[in-house]
Amino acid sequence: MTLPTLPQTSEKAAMNGHHTPEKLYPVEVQPMDQYNQALLDNARPSSWQNPTPSGKYNLVVIGSGTAGLVSAIGAAGMGGKVALIEKRMMGGDCLNAGCVPSKSIIRSAKAIGEIRKADTMGIHVPEGVHVDFGGVMERMRRIRANISHDDSVQRVTNAGVELYFGAGRFTGPNTIEVVNGDQRQTLEFAKAVVATGSRPRPLPTPGAEEVGYLTNETLFELTEQPRRLAVIGSGPIGAEMAQTFARLGTEVTIIEIDSQILIREDQDAARIVQDSLVKDGIQLILNAKIQSMYKSDTGKVIVYEQNEERKTIEVDDLLVSIGRIPNVEGLNLEAAGVEYSNRGVTVDGTMRTSNPNVYAAGDIGIRYQFTHVADATARIVLQNALFPGPKKKADDLIVPWTTYTDPEIAHVGMYEHEAKAKGIAVKTFVQQLDTVDRAKADGETEGFVKIHVKEGTDKILGATIVASHAGEMISEITTAMVAGVGLQTIATVIHPYPTQTEAIKKIADQYNRTRLTPLVKRIFSTWLSWQR
Repeated sequence: MTLPTLPQTSEKAAMNGHHTPEKLYPVEVQPMDQYNQALLDNARPSSWQNPTPSGKYNLVVIGSGTAGLVSAIGAAGMGGKVALIEKRMMGGDCLNAGCVPSKSIIRSAKAIGEIRKADTMGIHVPEGVHVDFGGVMERMRRIRANISHDDSVQRVTNAGVELYFGAGRFTGPNTIEVVNGDQRQTLEFAKAVVATGSRPRPLPTPGAEEVGYLTNETLFELTEQPRRLAVIGSGPIGAEMAQTFARLGTEVTIIEIDSQILIREDQDAARIVQDSLVKDGIQLILNAKIQSMYKSDTGKVIVYEQNEERKTIEVDDLLVSIGRIPNVEGLNLEAAGVEYSNRGVTVDGTMRTSNPNVYAAGDIGIRYQFTHVADATARIVLQNALFPGPKKKADDLIVPWTTYTDPEIAHVGMYEHEAKAKGIAVKTFVQQLDTVDRAKADGETEGFVKIHVKEGTDKILGATIVASHAGEMISEITTAMVAGVGLQTIATVIHPYPTQTEAIKKIADQYNRTRLTPLVKRIFSTWLSWQR
């Protein structure tokens, strides 16, 4: 996505809150077709005029991603006087360059994967698969434009929120200035929420800026398919997009500094996905450290070191996915007495900053950088900032997440090593999908359900699922954890047959069998013999 060009300041100056007046030009998106025009009409209409501030606001929110929208609309819905400030486009990363566009093209790639394994199910596709890359990307833009109604200017203003387009910066402990070109407006607040999110971490490699590379913010602008693509980093975004583009027909190479992909995930789960990527034709360059980059007559050359040997690879384009950094620049947080670091705004368990009237929600204030966590933290902020009484704590959240590769990896709670690091004895139950009838029928036996419980109890500490629809399956375990329900209760739940969620029921049955100790079995046997 092409965003407005803003005057640049040094990172140090920006981090220290120094501010250069910004000229916010009309936002452009590429390509400018009917769908992106509809997106702009919803997310950044060119005819918009900021309102005139009138009195003190109950809540001023900076940033209109998920956390900002939930905060603003929620507060207005309860009768509050609310202002929302957005620098660029409504909807933030999720709508414009994250969840929505990525999952749209992932679905197209998954269709290709299903077609390619059709032979194993007795279905023969006579002429192979033809990919219309332009059609895939157009479908993505159409879906994004349709979903943009949910994050639109109209929806927000209809909810009673006063919307300001411009750059928001604190000018005091209870004031924020909105800068939009030559226009400057000061908003006074009782409470404020910083919800400015995060952005892709830049690649520090020498030559990277000169060569040029894609991030998730620009990937979805593509209209022509790269023939050769290097993906730098193999976290969730890198793994998802590598598999997607490989299935669409691009020659994809992943370059990873570690010895496996998805290094934060369960190793058994990551191994299954890694094997799946290899089956899709992806070349893996692991244990590799990139040294430099340069342009050649025929492409872009990446110089890297692997096993103490200097090597090169030439590609047509690069996708860099090496993490994200918080958007704290230009907010002038010092003026409000808000502490922050390169990790984001510093908050306590209630999401309150060092200024008791300023809160943070979403990526800017918590390590879990997911849309659903942004939503959850915004709801916590609403209660804690606007109402007296007991405070909700983000520390109490039980957070599930999904990596949308094929198969998917879904996780909730603690990993086994995390529990052991806290001194918690763990019992782990695993059910392979090749023992589940529906998985056999679906031809999706590569995967498992793994659940960790506290030793000697049925209390669920965490779980990992690898399956085609792991993201749907993990919610049963998450609900059980939130409700304090253990495996003993799950064993009593009737699961429809045949479904892949039967794997969860089988694990609960595994737990129940551990309760049948030799002593208990002898007691039952004696009792039953008396009944004969």
